[in-house]
Amino acid sequence: MMARRPTAAARLTAAALSLLSLLALTSCTGKEAGEQPQGAAGPPRIVVASGQDVTGKNGIRQQLIDAWNEKEGEGGYRARLVELPGSADQQRSQLLGALQSGGAEYDVVNLDVTWIPEFAAAGLIRPLTGAAVKSPGDIIPSVDSTSFWDGERYAVPFNSDVGLLYYRKDHLREAGTSRTELGSGVTWGDLRELIDAVNDRPRPKGYEEGWTTQLAAYEGRTVNAIEAFASAVPGFALTDQDGRYTADEEQLTAAVSELRERTASSYMLAEASGSREAESLSAFAEGRTTFLRHWPYVYPALYETFKGNLGVTRLPGKAVLGGQNLAVTSSTSEQRAAKAAELIAFLTDPDSERCLLRAGFAATRVSAYQSPGSTPECRHASAYSGSASPSPTGESAEVKAPDRLADGVSYSRDILLPALSEAVQRPRTPLYGAVTQTLITELDALCGTRPTGVPRPEAAQVAKSLDEALSKVLPG
Repeated sequence: MMARRPTAAARLTAAALSLLSLLALTSCTGKEAGEQPQGAAGPPRIVVASGQDVTGKNGIRQQLIDAWNEKEGEGGYRARLVELPGSADQQRSQLLGALQSGGAEYDVVNLDVTWIPEFAAAGLIRPLTGAAVKSPGDIIPSVDSTSFWDGERYAVPFNSDVGLLYYRKDHLREAGTSRTELGSGVTWGDLRELIDAVNDRPRPKGYEEGWTTQLAAYEGRTVNAIEAFASAVPGFALTDQDGRYTADEEQLTAAVSELRERTASSYMLAEASGSREAESLSAFAEGRTTFLRHWPYVYPALYETFKGNLGVTRLPGKAVLGGQNLAVTSSTSEQRAAKAAELIAFLTDPDSERCLLRAGFAATRVSAYQSPGSTPECRHASAYSGSASPSPTGESAEVKAPDRLADGVSYSRDILLPALSEAVQRPRTPLYGAVTQTLITELDALCGTRPTGVPRPEAAQVAKSLDEALSKVLPG
């Protein structure tokens, strides 16, 4: 296949989305925690280990760390952020190895919500007292539930995440559809009708297929699968609260059927089978699809590129809950653990959450989504103190992504907050690593790249194999 020459829109998007290459290619910018002994001269410190910040260089997480250090003053504890390179799976392996061996002196770890049961059950993080969380009743209940395991709180939600639907209004207008503003009630049936309308008219320049998502052999495939499964089977769950396997072959057949329909070649961009976040975003930004399933952090960058031609709403059906939670490591001393809990309380307090929302993250507190003027501005990070959203690189931009959409709809309050509140979780189990790998492997025949002419298997066939594999991985 000949390589495509980048269009003007693609070049514009590349500038607006330069953050993507930064995230994909850069390594850890700070020293490893162990390179400077905890007992070295100077003020005592707390080391925070985290994945890379999607808001860019000197992003919002670092700015909140700086605000804590300023608050503590010269004689207080100094917090230092260590960013781990690589994918989420690689970061998990690094943290597990470091904490199990004692090779890195991390006091606070920023964990994906799916890792909490595993790290808690392994004794790598410690239960938290009330000192680590301010106003717990303000945290979105669905989000806060990811912080617990076996009846105890092990973490505090830092930034959340949930799948959203982005779409090109200009594509819909050119196709003559009756709907160019899609509300929260849109269904997958509606999407298929809209895609058919776009396909039936002279296609927009560069357009190929209706929608794209992330189905490469990594966590994105699991996320898309759970969204389809939970949409197809009311109350669907692979595990119960104790991590035991609860699904059956009949449920999985209905669940896989839904995923099979969503990924049909007549609607989905073929290369989605090998796409991660960056590839799917590029395909949408280049105009090769009308619809995109992605995360909230891309909204400011996409708006910079498309302005009023960009639409955003909740995903049809169920959306998966993502995000990261802060936890205190078991290896840190009691004295440092107490100070680490204070740091977590600061990084997750209502003001910090307002700053995170303005930076492009999904905030974890209900109060962050209140109407402008009814809640204080972000004070901890001056770059995000204004009411408008900054650019995704953390730098000022001429065009800001608006919170107010058509018909007075608020992006944050009317789309993002309800999506988070009603999102479903991935399986809660200390064996999550094995579960997600099983899903990725078993669904490859359905979602992966196939040779030309090789048909996809029937849903019942995939469901039977998946049920057998999960039964071997999970208790119950």
